[in-house]
Amino acid sequence: MAIRRYKPTTPSLRYMTRSKFDDITRDKPEESLLRPLKKSGGRNCHGRTTARYRGGGHKRMYRIIDFKRNRKDALASVVSIEYDPNRSSRIALVEYPDKEKRYIIAPLGLKVGDKIISGDNPEIEIKPGNSMPIKNIPSGTLIHNIELFPGQGGKIVRGAGTSAQIMAKEGKSAHIRLPSGEVRLIKMACYATIGQVGNISHEAEVMGKAGKSRWLGRRPHVRGVAMNPVDHPHGGGEGKAGQGNPHPVTPWGKPTKGFKTRKKVKYSDQYIVRRRK
Repeated sequence: MAIRRYKPTTPSLRYMTRSKFDDITRDKPEESLLRPLKKSGGRNCHGRTTARYRGGGHKRMYRIIDFKRNRKDALASVVSIEYDPNRSSRIALVEYPDKEKRYIIAPLGLKVGDKIISGDNPEIEIKPGNSMPIKNIPSGTLIHNIELFPGQGGKIVRGAGTSAQIMAKEGKSAHIRLPSGEVRLIKMACYATIGQVGNISHEAEVMGKAGKSRWLGRRPHVRGVAMNPVDHPHGGGEGKAGQGNPHPVTPWGKPTKGFKTRKKVKYSDQYIVRRRK
């Protein structure tokens, strides 16, 4: 998981950094766990753009990830650590005694040959890769792939290098500190996986050139001040005119640059103990 730097033989290589992929143990994915992935180009079912500056990018196949970890009390062996083009973290291919194979998010320190297990048994060891209800995990433990509701499957803390921490337990809920700094109530019956997500060097990677963004399906982001008045409230003017508006807005007139867009009344407000920083 080291970072590779390049000699600046071209302008784009001067600042580019990339992963060495030295933690990858297998080049080809498990075919039985692949599915086609159709691109949307940022369009919804009506063909209208709902996410701007998306499109193109390299063709991908989706890897089916076991976020639920619902093979209870079955010891699985780690077969390989693989690259997944659909996420920042690495994935691990695990095999159960009946030869069933599944992909999971690879935590930091998980190696080929390691044994992992998921279940409600309080005697399950607290080690990276094991999955269990939060009620069985000691306070202060780092966790990831956390369910928001029991049986739903892991929804949060799945990105490379991320981890949450159990701060306290009270009644039927636990206080979980998320990577953003937010402290949230999560039910004790929800499953979580022990450890920190691997590929911690991901945040140190630098694109280096626009072309790499295009490979990922991201098109150029155009500034509002560079547009015409018909296209954006900040557009128009002679020469290099500024936005003019003392209150920056989106193309649709909504305040931006610090304006909070969270709903005033939201179902999850009752679960938030402390807001993110």
